[in-house]
Amino acid sequence: MDQPKIYAILTNNTSSTQEVVEKLLRQKPIQELHELSSLNGLLFSRSEIDRYMDEEERHDIKILTKEKPQSLKTMSSGEQKKALLHYLLLQNPDFLVLINPYDNLDVATQASLKKQLCEIGTSRILVQLVSRLDDILPITTHFLKLDGQNLKNYSSPEAFWKENQSAPVVFEGSIPSPLEKLTTAHDDLVVMRNVSVSFDDRQVLQNINWTIKQGEFWQLMGPNGSGKSTILSMITGDSHKGYGQDLTLFGQKKGSGESVWDLKQMIGYYTPAITDKFRGYHSLENMIISGLHDSVGLYVQPTDIEKNLAHQWLQLLNLYEKREDYFRDLSVGDKRLVMVARAMVKHPPLLILDEPTAGLDDANAALFVALVNKIAAESDSAIVFVSHRTEPDLTPKYLYTLNPSPKGSLGDSSEY
Repeated sequence: MDQPKIYAILTNNTSSTQEVVEKLLRQKPIQELHELSSLNGLLFSRSEIDRYMDEEERHDIKILTKEKPQSLKTMSSGEQKKALLHYLLLQNPDFLVLINPYDNLDVATQASLKKQLCEIGTSRILVQLVSRLDDILPITTHFLKLDGQNLKNYSSPEAFWKENQSAPVVFEGSIPSPLEKLTTAHDDLVVMRNVSVSFDDRQVLQNINWTIKQGEFWQLMGPNGSGKSTILSMITGDSHKGYGQDLTLFGQKKGSGESVWDLKQMIGYYTPAITDKFRGYHSLENMIISGLHDSVGLYVQPTDIEKNLAHQWLQLLNLYEKREDYFRDLSVGDKRLVMVARAMVKHPPLLILDEPTAGLDDANAALFVALVNKIAAESDSAIVFVSHRTEPDLTPKYLYTLNPSPKGSLGDSSEY
């Protein structure tokens, strides 16, 4: 049997991905993929998992988990994707459409899924739509790029790889100084000593020892369910699990009467989900200024000094010309740059970035990483960068890894 064709379609954050997928699944002709128009295809994507999860919750109809007592909602991302893939293969489609299959998966699960897909690709056509070059399967035979609605076919793999390699990104100028710098007299911002956490008799963290000092640049990594979010929520004060622990934040022992508000003043925090809170008509200028007031939107008259600071940040981000545009109209990548500027506008002692590049294409991820590296180099803020993938060109100095065990995840710190 001949090796089936394996297609890779490189997408970006402006690609009309949904339109291409619908044509493929409805057997509508696409010139560059003409041979698929008479074949039956099925979709492997996060949206499909969400659809089946909705069926379970709304109508109590179990499809992917029919033979399992566990609900789809309680599974890890890796388990959910494994269940979906198993279900799709049972239907014996002619081809599978894979949309960013490794999103939200830890490194080990990514490697396992990639190996499985390579095995499937020996007997079945695969169409990958991926926003990261690193996610393209090594068995790929045909390379395309979807830019907006334009689908480009490449004459050779060499031409594809040559054209789509990203050049290093550099931001001109310096990080703007804050109007009033937030300071702490303590060099140790976060100190965890033998911190152990459990939920419903399930041990999640076991004897975690981690110290974050001023100005340090950390990457926090670990498999899904290893406790990364639990650690972050204790640092930000959003979890009660910090009480009764040997946990010191900005020089104050947890549970000694500290104010959660004062704690949050010392922390800049960004995760992509925060962007959804800003659905109103906020200008880019006001978005930056709102970081000075810790508000969702700006409800006070900004001063000229505040406006000038916002302009400095927007000039650094090459977005000054859009300063009066609405934040909601920005591209995904530009929104995240603005949100980091908003989190950094007061130069907090600690900046936490939780999966900040999830869902970004290579070009936008490179921009984001370049900005974070610049903040690390030009400010005194300590940075904790949480990510499932190792971003090219990211320059953390320290790595803290959570390693799951039957008695809860163990922590390991090392220097890059």
